[in-house]
Amino acid sequence: MKHLWDPQLSDREIHFVGMIFVQWGALEHEVFMQTLRTFEPRDGETDVPALPKEMNNLQFSGVLELWNERVVKARRGKRGKVLQQQYEEVVKLKEVRDGLTHGMWHWTPEDLGEIRTVRVRKREVITSRFSADVLGDVASRIGEINFNIRFPGGLVDVARQRMEEGGYMSRRAVAIFSGAPVDVEGFPTAHPRGSAASSEEADG
Repeated sequence: MKHLWDPQLSDREIHFVGMIFVQWGALEHEVFMQTLRTFEPRDGETDVPALPKEMNNLQFSGVLELWNERVVKARRGKRGKVLQQQYEEVVKLKEVRDGLTHGMWHWTPEDLGEIRTVRVRKREVITSRFSADVLGDVASRIGEINFNIRFPGGLVDVARQRMEEGGYMSRRAVAIFSGAPVDVEGFPTAHPRGSAASSEEADG
C-alpha cells in the first residue's frame, strides 16, 4: 500500500496551479523560439550567427529581455503595441509565477481561504498568498498572453496562419482520425495501433 502526503489543496486549486505551470511552460517555449528565429541566416548568407549566452542557459529572464529587444521592439504599429503590452504583463506575472514555483507551500488556520508560499531571495523572506480565484485569474492572464504573442493581430493572424498551414487539427481530432485510444474526454492515451511510432517502440 502506498501512502501519499495530502497537500490540502482543493481540486479547483490544483487545476489552476496546473494550468499556470502548463501555460507558463508554453510561454517560455514560444518566447525562446521567436527569439531564436531572429538569429537565422539572412537571405544570401550561409553562416548561422553565434547565439548569445542568454540563449544557452535555463534563465528565462535573459531570453525574455532578448525577445523584447529583437522581437517586440522590431514590430511596428498595432501588433508592436500588443507585443509590448504582453512583455510588460509577463514581467509582472513572473514574480507571481516564481512565488508558486520556487516557494515552500503551506496554509494557516488564520485564513483557510488562501494558500501561501515562502521563499528566500538575497536574504529577504518573501511570502505570497493565493486564493483559488487569484490562481484562476493568473492562469487566465497567462493564457491570454500565450495567444497574443502568437497572434498579436488577433483573429486575423489566426486565419492567416491557418491558411498558410492548410488547415488545423486539434490533438483530440488527430487522435480520432488516426484511431488512437482515447480517454473519456477524447484525449489520446497512446499511439494508434500499427503506427510508425508504435512499431519503433515495439522494435526497441
